[in-house]
Amino acid sequence: MLLAQNIQVTLGRTQILRDVQFSAEPGALTAIVGPNGSGKTTLLRALTQEVPYRGRVLLDGDDIAALKPWQLAARRGVLPQASRIAFPFNVREVVRLGLTAGQSGMRRDLPEQALERVGLAGFESRYYAELSGGEQQRVQLARVLCQVWEPTFEGRPRWLFLDEPVSSLDIAHQLDVMAIAQDFAHGGGGVVAVMHDLNLTAMFADKIAVMHEGRLVADGTPQEVMTDATLSRVYGCDLSVNQSPGPEATYILPHTALR
Repeated sequence: MLLAQNIQVTLGRTQILRDVQFSAEPGALTAIVGPNGSGKTTLLRALTQEVPYRGRVLLDGDDIAALKPWQLAARRGVLPQASRIAFPFNVREVVRLGLTAGQSGMRRDLPEQALERVGLAGFESRYYAELSGGEQQRVQLARVLCQVWEPTFEGRPRWLFLDEPVSSLDIAHQLDVMAIAQDFAHGGGGVVAVMHDLNLTAMFADKIAVMHEGRLVADGTPQEVMTDATLSRVYGCDLSVNQSPGPEATYILPHTALR
């Protein structure tokens, strides 16, 4: 499992995270939610060693501070909010970067399989810089999938860390990406995803961790965490769970996600 103990992050003179205790298990999709500035992304970046932190992060019993970069790359893939590429790479070249980081470097068929999985079959020769923001985001997901293609390896789970993986996507592709993450988790891997959309989170997450002002204030199943009291307090506005906004209001619930 993934276990973070007493995580503290201070950037400049500002303390961002305050003694956060966080855990995630393989076989489950764990979502981190909370308002802007609550520390969601900073927590994810601490879990992946992208920011300095105090405390300990254990990945399947191993302190990540003691693992070499290649060891971490073989066990977990990280999808940031945005990725910039300065060189004129085509899509296949970007996706192949995942092969060089993971343990599937000999699987030359994986880039095409990963692109098909994210709905971009046939995009291999297109230039990355010419794609839309949503297409670029899915190319980056394909890259990460190549890195940890199998959810388990030699009896150990692999992990996906996803920072707002659906932020640039239309609703159909949001559902597709969340289904990919859910399938990876249910295949025995672990998934930790920073999310903004509470409806998508409730539909796909097995566990939800709620951040507020740098602290973890609630965690558990969607039914345990998604309550009027918790969400209203954290987001600073009146929120009602599972209630229609009124007879004259129009809202969309993608029932196809409820599988």
